[in-house]
Amino acid sequence: MLERVRGGDADAFGELFDLHHDRVFRQAMRLTASIHDAEDVTAVVFLEAWRRRDAMREVNDSVIGWLLVMTNFVFRNYARASRRYRTGLEQLPPPEHAPDHADAVDERIDRDSRRAALRRALATLPRRDQDVLTLCVLEELSTADAAAALGIAPGTVKSRLSRAKARLTELLQQDPAAAESTASPAATEPTTTNPTTTNGGER
Repeated sequence: MLERVRGGDADAFGELFDLHHDRVFRQAMRLTASIHDAEDVTAVVFLEAWRRRDAMREVNDSVIGWLLVMTNFVFRNYARASRRYRTGLEQLPPPEHAPDHADAVDERIDRDSRRAALRRALATLPRRDQDVLTLCVLEELSTADAAAALGIAPGTVKSRLSRAKARLTELLQQDPAAAESTASPAATEPTTTNPTTTNGGER
């Protein structure tokens, strides 16, 4: 299938999309504040996958690691563009007699305080820490597969993962929303493992 995708076969790319869409969307949901944003990020990820199909890094006959790292990359660009857009809107005068829905929107976005706390903590970390946590902890790839996806040595993955988990734990402990809950910071996703306890080792 990958050979067909790289050859420009749109049907094969449709198969790849169906195969990996849910995991990419799940990662986008971890990073974004709404389903709409996650859908936008997911769409851009697969657009980039098609555009850069010759550059997709393959690990064990799969490109899921490359797609997940691309999801983080797309989200960072999306977040910067969204901030610029909001800044522009703030410069406009408010419409007369318009109801203020800001509080309701904020309440809906942060309804799940644990997921919001995890999102804030991940956003604070450097890009390389976000990527290694995504692959080894959130998606439970082995150290070897994560190393191959990132193009670095397995030992580097292990050292980065150790530091990233320690920093993530520290950030979550400092977040009032996370501190209010005794559950795992990723408890909203049953298949997600607590980043403070997963060893990220070989599977």
